[in-house]
Order: sequence, then C-alpha cells, then structure tokens
Amino acid sequence: MPDRADSTVNKSEAPPAPDPSGPQVTGGKANAVDRYFSISARGSNFGREIRGGFATFFTMAYILVLNPIILGSAEDKFGNHLSGPQLVTATALVAAVMTVVMGVGGNLPLALAAGLGLNAVVAFQLAPLMSWPDAMGLIVLEGLLICVLVVTGLREAIMTAIPAALKQAISVGIGLFVAFIGFIDAGFATRIPGDTGSVPVQLGLTGQLSGWPVLVFCLGVLLTVALLARGVKGAILISIIVMTVVAVLINEIADIAPTAWGLTVPAVPDDLVAAPDFGLIGSFSLFGAFGEVGAVTIVLLVFTLLLSDFFDTMGTVVGVSTEAGVLDENGKVPHLGRVLLIDGAAAVAGGAASASSATSYVESTAGVGEGARTGFASLVTGGLFALALFLTPLVTVVPAQAAAPALIAVGFLLMAQVRHIDWEKYEIAVPAFLTIAVMPFTYSITNGIGAGFIAYVVIKAVLGKAREVHWLLWGASALFAVYFAIDPIEQLLGVK
Repeated sequence: MPDRADSTVNKSEAPPAPDPSGPQVTGGKANAVDRYFSISARGSNFGREIRGGFATFFTMAYILVLNPIILGSAEDKFGNHLSGPQLVTATALVAAVMTVVMGVGGNLPLALAAGLGLNAVVAFQLAPLMSWPDAMGLIVLEGLLICVLVVTGLREAIMTAIPAALKQAISVGIGLFVAFIGFIDAGFATRIPGDTGSVPVQLGLTGQLSGWPVLVFCLGVLLTVALLARGVKGAILISIIVMTVVAVLINEIADIAPTAWGLTVPAVPDDLVAAPDFGLIGSFSLFGAFGEVGAVTIVLLVFTLLLSDFFDTMGTVVGVSTEAGVLDENGKVPHLGRVLLIDGAAAVAGGAASASSATSYVESTAGVGEGARTGFASLVTGGLFALALFLTPLVTVVPAQAAAPALIAVGFLLMAQVRHIDWEKYEIAVPAFLTIAVMPFTYSITNGIGAGFIAYVVIKAVLGKAREVHWLLWGASALFAVYFAIDPIEQLLGVK
C-alpha cells in the first residue's frame, strides 16, 4: 500500500530527467515535449505513444454507444428520458477533457470515460428514486468525496477495511448484473407479463427466440467472444460496428416493425456529422436528491458509487502502471496522489455533464501493449474522443441489439475475478457468493454489497473473529442493516 505522502498532490514534484541512453527526438519543441512526458526516459518514442493512443481509443470507444443506451433506456422517477444525442456529446466531452488532463497531470497512458457498472447504478437505482438532475448531483457528491479522501489520506483506511475477496466479489457481481442488463435490453430474456405463478423471466418474448433483432444480438455475442478469444484488439468496438452494419441492412431489407428494435432503429442518418448538443451539460442538482429520498438511502447510494469507483480505479491504475513498467523502485505508481485526484475530478465532471461517473479504463492496457508509456498517449486518445463529438449521427444509429453483446463481454471480463476468491473458507466464500448473487437477482448493486458486508461481519462474529473486522466495515454493515430494515423501522417510528 502506498503511504500517506503518496496519496497527496505534490505540485513541486518534477518529472524524471530523460535517460541519455534512450531514444532521442530532434527539434527544440519536440525535445521539450519529450522531457515533460519523460518519453525517452521511459524507453518510448512518439510513434509508440501515438499508436498506443489510437489503440486505447478503439478498444474503449464502445462507451460512446453503450453509455447513451444504458442511461437513455432508463427513466427517472417522473418518467423522463435523457436524450441520446445529448448523451453522446456529454460522454465524448468528459472522456476527451479528463483523458487529456490525466495525460498532462498524471503522465500515465491512462484514459477515462463513463464507467460501466457505475452508469448502471445511475440508470437503474438512482434515477427511479429521483429526477435525472438529482441523480447526477449524487455523482458529483461522490466525486467530491473521492477527492477529499485522496487529499486527506483516508484512502488507505478504506482500502484496508474491505477484504480483498469482497472487492473481487463486487466486480464479479457487477459483471453478472451488466450481462443481465444486456440480455434484457436485447430482448434475449424478457419479463413474463401478468404471470406471477412461474419464473419471472423467459427466453425471448414467448419462451423462444424470434425476430431479426434478436438474431443480430446472438450473432453479435458470437462475433464478440470469437474476437476476444483470438486476442483481436478493439474486439468489442469491431463487433459493435459490424453488427450495426448488419442491423442497418436487415432493417432495409426485411419487414420489421420499428418498435421491434426498441429505442434505437438502425436507419442510415441523413447526415454523417453534426454539431454536438451540449444540452445536458450542467444539468445537475447537488442536493436535490435529499428532497426525494431519505438520508440513509442517499448515504448508502453514494457509498455504493464511491466503493465501486474507488476500487475499480485503484486496480486499473496499478494494473496499467505495472504493465507499462513505470512503477518506482518501491513498486509504487508515480504521482499516485495526483492520478487519484484527477480520477476523482473525472467523477465530478461526469456528474456535472450528466454522463454518469467517469473513471479510469482498464482498456488503457491496449495502448500499453502498443508501446505507450506516458501521458502523451492519453493526449492522442483524448483528441480522438474530441473528434467523436461531431460524429453523433453515426453513433446514434447503433441499436441495443448490436451494442448489448459488449455488455455480455464486459460481464465475462469482470467475472474472471471470481478465480481469486478462496471458496474453501466459508467466512470468505459465503459473503462473496451473496454479494455476487444478490446483485443480478435483485437488480441492485447496493443490495449485493450490503448482503455481502452483513454476512461477512456476522460470520466473523460467530467464529469469534470479530476483532479481525475493521471498524469501518462494522459501520457500513450497520448502515446496510438499517437500509434493509427501513420499512419496519419507519413503521415503529410512526413515519408511515
């Protein structure tokens, strides 16, 4: 674990001096850029950084499609939907700005964008309880809390409080939850209408698969997993593009009702480029949620967002830095406090732009694989996201059936964390299982985390190991206990 000094911003810290034995770049301005980003010092060059920036963009550009679909498919407490084109603009803008900031300020080949899983929390947990501006206000609060935790050095305490197995279980549970959303959005699985005596979901609309849109989804899943198995870079984005073309062709040739595709019909747009629509920027209410739901619920929702965002970021930053070979002699990430502070600011920016919480992307390892070692690659990735601001008509052609296979793939990738959990120890295995199972089965990430935390502290107490549980975990579990028992508590207090 990095010490407290590494978790604070050191503005006086200068980048390492270039290595004279490394590749040199001619030209005064070029040398200044090389020195600032330590390109030669890290054994890289401009060509590798540029290729790495492109690779990272193409492996994570799917978020320009998925984030609008996930957020746009949900409605808030008052039945309002967010605009697809405006969501594309907000998603691209936040990714462009914060990735460039990370490149300049953090000097790591690390790209940021709206986080998958986090946007699911916003769409399917926050929005049904409040208005969209209120939900985005909670994202801003979560980001501000992350910044405070980084600056004050409390990050280490939180990291220590949560057992590794529960962190891994949270990732797995979110993976299953995201995959379930993908199956539902594509129409592969549907709720059985008006039938309370059988299973709640079924295959397709009638117990079997039917219709061209579902075929597009099935072919998309097969294509995505095949490309992933082959190790093709940009597999998810390639699948989305290919299946969107297939969907457009099918929609032109076959007789398909527009409603069969859902919210997005794959039709060729009149224009390929358009001016970005900034209508959602700044549409948030910092404290509006407190007038819609109880304080306990808000605390737990923000806690869930913070937990998912915080630990995903730590894993990603360490993983990318390790693969890039930029860890210092003590195995620490350079400028870690600065990097984490920028990541927290990205969450704030995501909420302020109504794009959901932005976070660091593990797909940045694709750029590292192409040779990227510095923040210059992030400048390239950020520039490509800025270019995408003007391609909204193309992005909004993608139907859910072409994009949902990416959710299945992301679910699989997150599921891989399950191998690190020790299933032989009940005190670890049972809480991990409950965390994983409750998330998709109750359609709630919060519920899964709460079930896992409570089970963990109870089992530890029963086994006489209560002292092994960090006090922060006891406190969080107490909050979750109140959360689950809120209805009888309100009845006892006469609130209802």
